[in-house]
Amino acid sequence: MSTDLTKTPAAPPGEDGAGAGSGGGGGLLGLVVDGLRRNMRQYGMLIALGLLIAVFAVWTDGDLILPRNVSNLVLQNSYILILAIGMMLVIIAGHIDLSVGSLTAFVGSTAAVLMVSHDVSWPVAMIICLAMGGAAGAVQGYLIAYGGIPSFIVTLAGMLVWRGLTEILLKGQTLGPFPSGIQDLGNGFLPEVGPETNYHNLTLLLGLLLAGAVVWQELRDRRRQREFALDVVPSNLFVLKLIAIVAAIAVVTMLLASYKGTPIVLLVLGALVVGYGYLMRNSVFGRHIYAIGGNLPAAKLSGVKDKKVSFYVFLNMGVLAALAGLVVAARLNAASPKAGLNFELEAIAASFIGGASMSGGVGTVLGAIIGGLVLGVLNNGMNLLGVGSDWQSVIKGLALLAAVGFDVWNKRRGGR
Repeated sequence: MSTDLTKTPAAPPGEDGAGAGSGGGGGLLGLVVDGLRRNMRQYGMLIALGLLIAVFAVWTDGDLILPRNVSNLVLQNSYILILAIGMMLVIIAGHIDLSVGSLTAFVGSTAAVLMVSHDVSWPVAMIICLAMGGAAGAVQGYLIAYGGIPSFIVTLAGMLVWRGLTEILLKGQTLGPFPSGIQDLGNGFLPEVGPETNYHNLTLLLGLLLAGAVVWQELRDRRRQREFALDVVPSNLFVLKLIAIVAAIAVVTMLLASYKGTPIVLLVLGALVVGYGYLMRNSVFGRHIYAIGGNLPAAKLSGVKDKKVSFYVFLNMGVLAALAGLVVAARLNAASPKAGLNFELEAIAASFIGGASMSGGVGTVLGAIIGGLVLGVLNNGMNLLGVGSDWQSVIKGLALLAAVGFDVWNKRRGGR
């Protein structure tokens, strides 16, 4: 559902670039290469993700792309992807949040105390925990936005505070198990419906609807761009892009439908991606987040209430950290004092790998998801190959360094 940001010159009405490349430019291959060159930042990590999947699929003799493993990949990385969405907004606004891992653990421990020790129903406990996460994010956001304290210091303090409160709340022990209703959030799947087809029918239907919605959105965005005389990609390249998107959706749908179907947490992630994607692309608030991260003095002169925007960005991060904490606790079926360790680093790495800029003002929600999937595939593939945790850290660190280095190189290339 992304909007094309290509620099390809607009074709005359009625031609739409159909003749581009046919008169000695290398045909369709030339269009693809030119389109990728002009949009390297947008498509670079997506291509890297595809190559990474292909390489590990070969190295693991196909184990990486088995239906069961694909489903586990979603379940194991869902909370990192949730955190990466919120972290991307924080980084775009020009801030950082080091507290999300500890806040995730604190919310999970609070949920355990409420549901296990005090028999609070799981829907009520979820609402309380989400509100608590929002309150924690609001406190940190207020200190940053209105108190003038740097986000690094506030969230570093938050990391220590929430981790300490988690230890106090659980008294150093693991607490569980959780009710079945909350367990479904981290481990559940959509139910079987319809006739016996050897596939999960509801997953097939959802995949078909998703493919149709994406194609419709892409066509709609392209039509609106042409109505406003904006540049669009040539028709051949646009069709190739649609084919690639539909093919990717079809492959993932068939893999999930071949196992247990669609994980419930994947629906939660899908709703977050659609909602936050729309927020950042089409809302005034989303444009203000980009504005204060890209050029704060100019944003202030334009009337953007930068303090209010920063406050709500951290409040939102707190809510998403709480949601991630509930998913982690549901996945493990228990709350642990050591839960959430290094989650903040994973979320930050996913954001930068997905295209965020250290200087702020750059990034997309879809990019955060792609960055999180790159880390997830790296982790899963290396585990299947039996790579030790020491070398896994080295490889992930190099991947992060390469992604940021690519961002720096791309900026210099754009400047020239």
